[in-house]
Amino acid sequence: MNIEQLEYIVEVTNAGSLTIAAQNMHVTLSAISQSISALEAELGISLFTRSRLGTIPTAEGRIIIKKAAEALEKIQELKDEAHGFANTVRGELRIATIPGPMPLLVHTVTNFKKDYPNVKIEIFEKGSQEILDDIRQHKIDMGLIILFENIIHKSNGLLFEPLLKGKMVIAVNRNSPLAFNKSITPEELLTHSLVLYKDDYMEWFMNQFTATYGPADILFTTNNTDAIQKAIGDGLAITIGPDYSFPSESTLLEKDVVMIELESPKQQDVYFAWARSEGKHYSQICKNFITRLKHEL
Repeated sequence: MNIEQLEYIVEVTNAGSLTIAAQNMHVTLSAISQSISALEAELGISLFTRSRLGTIPTAEGRIIIKKAAEALEKIQELKDEAHGFANTVRGELRIATIPGPMPLLVHTVTNFKKDYPNVKIEIFEKGSQEILDDIRQHKIDMGLIILFENIIHKSNGLLFEPLLKGKMVIAVNRNSPLAFNKSITPEELLTHSLVLYKDDYMEWFMNQFTATYGPADILFTTNNTDAIQKAIGDGLAITIGPDYSFPSESTLLEKDVVMIELESPKQQDVYFAWARSEGKHYSQICKNFITRLKHEL
């Protein structure tokens, strides 16, 4: 028995498929299959049942796999302790985030780097679903996303924790008549052209919104935030999004943009959350970073 075999059986359980697990672990299907078969032979039990529906743990397998996940966590803790005794923390932290909160994240990363100068940090800007896919494929250590019901329904093998509670707001050109309003109704919103950030949450929100209030005049959707700011700054359209996805008010004013509230009896809280893989080691670096991020948010 070796650590690699424990990692494989935990990954297969989370993925529900030998093929997907092999892709996520960046090994061949035959390599992961043979390794698990060797472990089953050593233990004298079958860990999984294989069918067209996927690879499912047996009753005995569930117990062994749970203990394997616990063992891997302890091994990671041991490594982290060793780094602590060496009086330095080394490693890497790969983070992906939705675009809006990037300024908040940069501030936290800068302070974190001062305390952990030997940690290599990479930040990627992506949509929520892309982030979750990257977590499953172990391309990143954690993701910062908008948490909503469709995401939760697809969350097999993932863990989430809310960081910020926000609400949907409107951004308009500061020379627009709307800029003098404290709020805008859904009916008023739909009389204006919209530019929208291309993200799973925004697509879900607009589907719910238009089903209730009627069709929207969408000028374009894009994952380029500069294009959205340009359209608003030139008075061509307005946009909608969670309040934490916009820069600070002073920054918005520099871009000729004003933020106003959306009046809606069905307005729901919109959570900015962090996500990680349930089966992947949660390193001390990640724990420390999240603690810092929570504090600074």
